[in-house]
Amino acid sequence: MSSGLSSRRSFLVGAGAAALGARLLGDVPLAAASAPLTSGDEAILRFLSAAEILETDLWQQYNELGGVQDREVPGGHGNKAYTAALSKLDSDMAQYIHDNTEDEFTHFTFINAYLTARGGQPVNLDQFRTLPGSKASGARRVKRLTNLMELTVDTTWWTRYRSRTKNPDLGGSFPPAVPGLLKGRFPAIPRSDADLKPKRHLQAIANTAGFHFATIEQGGTSLYPSLAQRVNDPEVLRVLLSIGPTEALHFQTWSDKAGNAPALKDPTNGLVFPDLNSHPFGGQNFQTNLIMPEPTAFLDRKFPVCSIIRPTETAGAAMGALKFLTDDGLFRGQSPGFFRFMKRLAREADAAQPHRSYR
Repeated sequence: MSSGLSSRRSFLVGAGAAALGARLLGDVPLAAASAPLTSGDEAILRFLSAAEILETDLWQQYNELGGVQDREVPGGHGNKAYTAALSKLDSDMAQYIHDNTEDEFTHFTFINAYLTARGGQPVNLDQFRTLPGSKASGARRVKRLTNLMELTVDTTWWTRYRSRTKNPDLGGSFPPAVPGLLKGRFPAIPRSDADLKPKRHLQAIANTAGFHFATIEQGGTSLYPSLAQRVNDPEVLRVLLSIGPTEALHFQTWSDKAGNAPALKDPTNGLVFPDLNSHPFGGQNFQTNLIMPEPTAFLDRKFPVCSIIRPTETAGAAMGALKFLTDDGLFRGQSPGFFRFMKRLAREADAAQPHRSYR
């Protein structure tokens, strides 16, 4: 087995993030490795590392039950019923989940290694791995950072990226694609084998996951360009501009698959997944095959519309991202210490100021 695969395996069965980041870097020279980071650039990288560690944790849970478990992304044994329900959204869902999981792992290990090379402090969240995970067949019995079993999923990104007139950076607001997901706490993975029946209940869990995938990745799609505006060092900017677009690739993939979620009502809790192409939905704001960002207002309405990532406002971007993930239910059950730590990272990232002026 290669050293890269060995390191990846060691993390996914519980090795510390900081030690792994340093080990992956080794003695590889970096162009700016001799120059220390500004405090602002370090703060931005540390917040992004923490965000990617949290993403890796949630994606690993999805992969254990519904992805591909192999030497690249080990852990878990898969759950045939859940995997089959996910495949209703796309026959290749398991492979996509696997690839997204591996991508997030490489993001945080690179950022931590880069922080170490530039004299910064890498991020380790292992002390906060306290949450119980799924007890369904196929899942590892280990403590988690994130909770996928009590989600309140915001699907307003669906109409935000279809609107041709509104932009959240210009005060726009948007209706959700699945209103019910904002009105309760729903599992996106089976909590135990009891969730594998009835069939429509399990499909509702898979549908929740399908929308949640896109909800998570649209957040990363906005976070990187929002924080990139606060960076000083050109090489740090290159890091953000190189990782950020992969989040956009993930988002477009998942936004496409979410549109294939079968319309249904969960018989156990009443959660409804509507037919988004039919009344009272339907029309451009809900049309399922509009998976590319529609042109909309940008910067100022005096300019012509433009197809863009939105939002990208930099003020309060890190705290906004943390609030979004908290509202999503990902951290239900986490300790006060976890929230204090994450809020400190977010405040420090938002306080970063570029030495150059754009106006």
